[in-house]
Amino acid sequence: MTKQHRPAQNAVHSTPSRQPAMPLPVTLSSDVAGRPVSRRVMLRGLGALALLGTAAGAGLPLATSARAAAATGTLTIPTLLESTTDSTGTLVYTLAMQAGTTEILSGVSSETAGFNQAFLGPAIKVTKGDTVQMDITNNLSAVSTVHWHGAHIPPSVDGGPQNTIEAGATFSPSFEINQDACTLWFHPHALTTTAEQIASGLVGMLIVDDDSAGAAALPNDYGTDQFPLIIQSLPISSAGAILSTTAGLLARTTSFPLLVNGSNVGVDGTPTLTVDASRVRFHILNASITDIITISVSDGSSFTQVASDAALLSAPLSVTSLQLVGGERAEICIDVTSAAAVTLQATVTAGGARGGSGTSQIVTITSTATSAAASLPDSLATFTALDVSSPAATRTIALSNSGNTMYINGVAGISMTAMEASDIMTTLGATEVWTITNATGLTHSFHLHDVPFQVQTIDGDKPTGAYAEWKDTILIGPNSTNVIAMQFTDYADNDYYYMLHCHNAIHEDEGMMAMLMVMSS
Repeated sequence: MTKQHRPAQNAVHSTPSRQPAMPLPVTLSSDVAGRPVSRRVMLRGLGALALLGTAAGAGLPLATSARAAAATGTLTIPTLLESTTDSTGTLVYTLAMQAGTTEILSGVSSETAGFNQAFLGPAIKVTKGDTVQMDITNNLSAVSTVHWHGAHIPPSVDGGPQNTIEAGATFSPSFEINQDACTLWFHPHALTTTAEQIASGLVGMLIVDDDSAGAAALPNDYGTDQFPLIIQSLPISSAGAILSTTAGLLARTTSFPLLVNGSNVGVDGTPTLTVDASRVRFHILNASITDIITISVSDGSSFTQVASDAALLSAPLSVTSLQLVGGERAEICIDVTSAAAVTLQATVTAGGARGGSGTSQIVTITSTATSAAASLPDSLATFTALDVSSPAATRTIALSNSGNTMYINGVAGISMTAMEASDIMTTLGATEVWTITNATGLTHSFHLHDVPFQVQTIDGDKPTGAYAEWKDTILIGPNSTNVIAMQFTDYADNDYYYMLHCHNAIHEDEGMMAMLMVMSS
């Protein structure tokens, strides 16, 4: 197969800058006012009736059918960004990358950045089948990109290093939401500045819904029973400088406060959330640039995981803890009534040269509901294992390092030229099996753009729990071997690349990144 030239960087991003956007107020948005009832809403109603019937048959008290009120409390809830609709039916969202200042340490001002505000960004909620356009204006002083992490979209709009947006320019990628319900996020992905720009606050959540019965059975009213939890172990100096290099992690004056939706829980206290619902769904993102987060309930009780980062699970999974590496997401449900509050906590483990530690409470949920939620269905989605008996290709993805220089297959991916010389070429429809070897004594967070994958083995053992189903970001332990399989579907492009890399963003910036081209022939 013949590889064509790749487009020059920045070639499509010459739109003049708009005026800087004003920060959006942190408010909640309704997504149903004045719109026709969708199949998803109808399914949700039918699902609710079925669940009520199940509860009644079991002799459980039934919750009222009245719509619950919006949640209250001190937990910051990201704005649900509203769209406009153009003449073709495309949903248009407007995002402005902008600088600001934020008090992260008590009494200390830090230079930060965000989407439509000074720090972090809004949530965007879409449905499978939607066509969206993201109007992104870069009001920063530096070049950037916006990558749709976990999205199954063409590489020309994926937001990798080929999709750079110059300072003052606007990029308006348009794509179809072509995957089932899951939790995605968006963040910069420019060469050697990813850690700096993510740490500064350029992070937002993209929630995908669908019309399945499994999705309809889960809490889905944003701000009422459905909430993002964006968790960051953030390296910061005593003077308030946000740090994003190995040297910064190692500096004596660096601390690692734990932030939940932008709030420092060590300064502001445990966020509170009061709901009318008897079941709450959290979309959890570990947005730390290096550290590992483990979620649990403070009293050690179990909770329910309903989705990995790439899809709803085939069945609800009862767990007592949930570990997330940088860039990894999960969805959980917490059942709560007026009888007792539930407090979630996060334990931080250093994922880089130095990092955070300890356990902090991240939210206490109380409810006015007096009746228990009905049981979740036994099945949420259909999971089908890939046929890997005759893969189109088997590859080794070798992770290694020399000091603070990181490599994939012996190449430090800090420039397009370096990565292009060692790129991976595949074809549309191919199923491949990759063996990821880690010759370092370091922990890595492996992420593949374009398609989710299935973990085959971890050091020779079959995966368990959510790791046994669809994933797009996984922990790679020190000196370990992980085998994954994937199929490249829907999108081919002989000019634009997808990326594969470590989502310890400092490791990525130090070179642990490579390029993948899916070709039509």
